[in-house]
Amino acid sequence: MQVIQIGILLTVVFLKCVSGDGFHSTLGHLKARASPQIQAQSAVGVIERLLKNKTRLFQVTVDPKLGPVGKDTFKILKEEGTDKVNIVGTSGVAAVWGFHHYLKYYCFSHVSWDSDQLSLPEELPSVNIIVTSADRFRYYQNVCTTSYSFVWWDWPRWEREVDWMALNGINLALAFTGQEAIWQRVYSELNLTQEDVNEHFSGPAFLSWLRMGNMRGFGGPLPDSWHAKSLSLQHRILARMRELGIVPVLPAFAGHVPRAFKRLYPDTPMTRMADWNRFPDEFCCPFVLEPTDPLFRRVGNMFISELVAEFGTDHIYNCDPFNEMTPHTSNVTYFSQISSAILTAITDVDPDAVWLKQNWGFVHDMIFWTTDKVKAFLTAVPPGRMIVLDLQSELNPQYRRLHSYYGQPFIWCMLHNFGGTLGLYGSVGNVNTGVFDGRGLENGTMVGTGLTPEGINQNYVMYDLMNEMAWRTEPVNLSEWFSAYARRRYGAVDTHADNAWQLLKSGVYSFTGMRKVRGKYVICRRPSLQLRQWVWYNTTELATAWDELLSASPQLHGAANYQHDLVDVTRQALQVLGGDLYNIIMSAFRQGNVSGFQQSAKLFLNLLADLNVLLGSNKDFLLGRWLKAAKALGTTAQEKQLYEYNARNQITLWGPRGEIVDYANKQWAGSSTFL
Repeated sequence: MQVIQIGILLTVVFLKCVSGDGFHSTLGHLKARASPQIQAQSAVGVIERLLKNKTRLFQVTVDPKLGPVGKDTFKILKEEGTDKVNIVGTSGVAAVWGFHHYLKYYCFSHVSWDSDQLSLPEELPSVNIIVTSADRFRYYQNVCTTSYSFVWWDWPRWEREVDWMALNGINLALAFTGQEAIWQRVYSELNLTQEDVNEHFSGPAFLSWLRMGNMRGFGGPLPDSWHAKSLSLQHRILARMRELGIVPVLPAFAGHVPRAFKRLYPDTPMTRMADWNRFPDEFCCPFVLEPTDPLFRRVGNMFISELVAEFGTDHIYNCDPFNEMTPHTSNVTYFSQISSAILTAITDVDPDAVWLKQNWGFVHDMIFWTTDKVKAFLTAVPPGRMIVLDLQSELNPQYRRLHSYYGQPFIWCMLHNFGGTLGLYGSVGNVNTGVFDGRGLENGTMVGTGLTPEGINQNYVMYDLMNEMAWRTEPVNLSEWFSAYARRRYGAVDTHADNAWQLLKSGVYSFTGMRKVRGKYVICRRPSLQLRQWVWYNTTELATAWDELLSASPQLHGAANYQHDLVDVTRQALQVLGGDLYNIIMSAFRQGNVSGFQQSAKLFLNLLADLNVLLGSNKDFLLGRWLKAAKALGTTAQEKQLYEYNARNQITLWGPRGEIVDYANKQWAGSSTFL
C-alpha cells in the first residue's frame, strides 16, 4: 500500500512539473536560432512585400528578453505626433505578428489566403500595447496539406505562405519538401535499384500517403527534375523560416520500407502493411520493419544523417507509423517497441531531437486504439521528447480520454477541412471555447494551438478566428467579432455585409456534430440513386445571407474579398438548391412521373451550367489554375503529362479505380479564363 501511495505521489509531482510551461527543460531549445538582427531584417522583408513603399512607417526590433521565457511577446508603440510605429518582438515571428495585430485592430486591414485589404488610414493610429502568447507554440499544417494544397507551388507562392505564417504568429511548421531526394540517396546506399525506387515512389499529388506507408507507386515515378527542384525549393523555404524564427519540423523514419527490402534483406523480419482504402496490390502495402531488428535503426540513422547533412536541423521531426492502418498485432509491448525505436533512430544522430506526432491513428480507429495501447505507445518515449497534435480538437478532442497524453505535451488543433474541398462550414462556438478548455485542464500538458487542415484556400474566417486563440485569454463575443471581420475584410462598414456574416455565423459556421464534413455534396458527387442532401443549418437563412451580401453598398463591389465571398456564398446557395432539385428528381423517378422528372432534370442541368459560369468569374474557383501549376513544373512533355494526370486524378477518382472517389473534389469552373 505504501508503494502504491508513493507511486501516486510521484505521478502527481511529475504532472505538476511538466504541465503548462514546465516543459522548458525539454522543449526550450525549440526556438529561433538566427541572430536578432537577421530576424529583424527578415521581418522588415515581410512588411516590404506587403506594404511596398509604406514600409518606412514601421520600425522593427527583435529583443528575445522582452517577454516571459518560452512565450512570444510583441510591443507596439505609436505616439501621437510621430509618423513611426515601433514594433519590438521576442523573435522575427513575434515582430511580424505584432505588425499584423496593428494592421487588424488599429487600421482595420485584412490579409488572407484569398486577397488582402490594405487601405491604411492617412494618419496611423496611436497605440501602446504589449501582447504575450498564451502558449509556447503556434503550429501549422497537416501532413496531407502538402499534397492537397502545396504540391505544385513555386518559390513565390511559398514565400507568400511563409510570410502569412509569420503574420499570424506561427512559430512551428512542417517542412516536408524534398525528402524523396534524400530517400533516393539512402535507398541507393542500401542497394535498391532505380527500378525498385520507381516502383515505390508515388506521383507528386500522392506523396503524403507514400510517406505514411498508406500506398506506393501510384502516379509515379518521380523524375530526377522533381528531386532537383524540390531540394532547391526546400533550401529556400528553410532559410526563410529560420531567418524569421519559425522552427521547421523535418521528416523522420517511421519504419515503412519499399517492397524490394524483402528481396534484399530476406532474413530481416518485416510485415506487410494493411490494405488502405482497397488499393490494388500494385499500389498498396509497403513493408514495415520490426522495431527490434537492427535494420530499423540503421535505416532511420541513415535517413536522419543524410537529411541533417543536407538541410541542417532545428531538432524536431515528424512521422506516423500507423496512419489509418491497423497494426498487425495488439500486443502492447510492440507499441512501446516501435515508439522507442522511432525516437532512438532519430536521437542517435540528433541527441536533442523531439518527435512531433499527429494523433489521427488513435482517433481513426478508437476500437483498436484502446487507452492501454495508446499509453504504451506514448510512455515509451521520455516525457517532453514527443509533442502530440490533438488534430481535431474543435470536434473530436482526445486529450481528456487520453489523460493529457499520459504526460506528453500536446497542441490543441483545429483540423476543419478534409481533402481541400469547398463548402461553407465551421464550428466557431467550439473553437471559441474549446481552446480554453484545453488550457484549463488540471495538471494539463497543453503547450500550443495549431491549424491542421488537409487543404487551405477555403473558409478563411475560421482560420482568422482560430489564430487569435493563440493570444486571447477568454472567448470572444462572436457577434462583435464577425462584425469586425466583415469590416476588415471589405475595408468598410456595411450594414448588409454585417447582416450577411451574422447569419453565416449562426448558420453554416455553427456546426457542432460529429459527422465528418468532407465536401460530398450532391452537385459534386458521382450520379447515383442513393445520394442524400445534407445540411445542418437553416437554408432560408443562407438565402437571406446571400441576398444581404448582394445588397451591400457599391463601395464594396470592387473589393477582391467581397467578389470572392459573393461567388462563394452564391456557390453555396446553388449547392443547396441542387440538392433540393435532386430530391425532386428522385421523387418523380419513384412515382413514375416522366414529365416531372424531365422538367426537374433540365433545371438541374441548367443549374450546373450556371454554377460553372459563376465559378468562372473569379480566379479563386478555376480548375485551370490547378492544372497550369502542375504542368508548369514539368521539364518535358512526358513530365507535364504525368503531373497533369496526378492533378486531375486527385480531385476526381483519387486512385487508379476510384478508391477514394470524390474525397478531394473541388467546385471549380472548367474554364481557361485567367490562365
